[in-house]
Formats: sequence, structure tokens, C-alpha cells
Amino acid sequence: MSDNSKKEQEVTGQKNDNTAKNENDQKDTKDLSLEEKLKETEDKLLRSLAEIENQRRRFEKEIKDAFEFGSFNFAKESLAILDNLSRAKIAIKNDNVLKENKDLEKFIENIDVIEKDLISIFEKNRITKIVARGKKFDPNIHQAMTEVEDEKSEVGTIVQEIQSGYMFGDRLLRPALVGVAKKKNSKIEEKEEKKGEK
Repeated sequence: MSDNSKKEQEVTGQKNDNTAKNENDQKDTKDLSLEEKLKETEDKLLRSLAEIENQRRRFEKEIKDAFEFGSFNFAKESLAILDNLSRAKIAIKNDNVLKENKDLEKFIENIDVIEKDLISIFEKNRITKIVARGKKFDPNIHQAMTEVEDEKSEVGTIVQEIQSGYMFGDRLLRPALVGVAKKKNSKIEEKEEKKGEK
């Protein structure tokens, strides 16, 4: 055999070896790529399922919020009825002409029944009155309309309720309009007057 033939055989052998290696590498690549494709597909599937679940939760929340928002507005506007019933009772009791009417007490009792029914309906629908008088002022649920000098109460305590406030579940429907206690300024004023005289 000539040197050229030997070289050709060696080159051919190397090519065959390289071809076999390439085929093995391609098989490994195909195997890996199938595994990778499977993992990638599984990952995409899990992401899609998570996205669908997130969308479902979002839609449920939007439906709940839409229902509550509609109820919220209705409840807020319905408070005017309760306010007007209270004002009507006060106006009737203070009217001199109506005070002489024999049927006044029955009429006021009927208004009380309507008022209690309305409050009962509110409570069934998670609308509750905010208890304000005697409580510490909380700007989240109270709105201060005036400061009242009161030595008996601690500063910042609510001593007067001008208009009742209401909660709708855990949301503020309407703040309570209140008067808040403050200490008398007489001693401070006296000191300032004495300083002004000097």
C-alpha cells in the first residue's frame, strides 16, 4: 500500500469517526432539545394556568366591586331618608300648633317604626352607624365641625354629634360630623393679658 492510500484511509477513517461523532452529537442534541422542549412546554402550560387563575380572580373581584359600588351609592343616598325622618320628628315635637294635637304621639310612634325598619334593613346589608359621642376623635371616620370648651372631657374627645356617620362593611359610607372637646383658654388668656400690661 502506498503512502497516499494510507493517508486516504486515515482521512476516510477520521471522516467516518467525525461523522459518527456528529451523528451522536445530533442525537444528544435531539434528545436534549426534546427534554428542553418538554420543559419549555410544561413551563408555558404552568404560566398559562397561572394567568388564567389570576384573570379569574381579577374578574371575581371586579364583579364584587361593581356590585358593592352600586350598593354603596344606593346606601349613601338612602341615608338622606333616615336623616329626614329624624329631622321630621324634631320639627314636629318643636311645633307649637302640633303639640296640642291629640294624635301627635301616635304619629311620632309611626315615624319611629319606619325609622327602626330602615335601620334594620341597613344592618342586614352591613350598613352600621358609627358610635361617636364619648369616643376619641378619629379623622378616618369623623369630621370635626367645631371645638367645644369642656373641662369634664379629655381634649380630643367627641362631645357633640351633629350628624351621624355610617360604615358600609369596612368602608366609610359617610363620616360622622362632630364637635370635639378642647380645654378652656381662660388661664392662657390671663397670662397673655398680664404680659401685655407689663
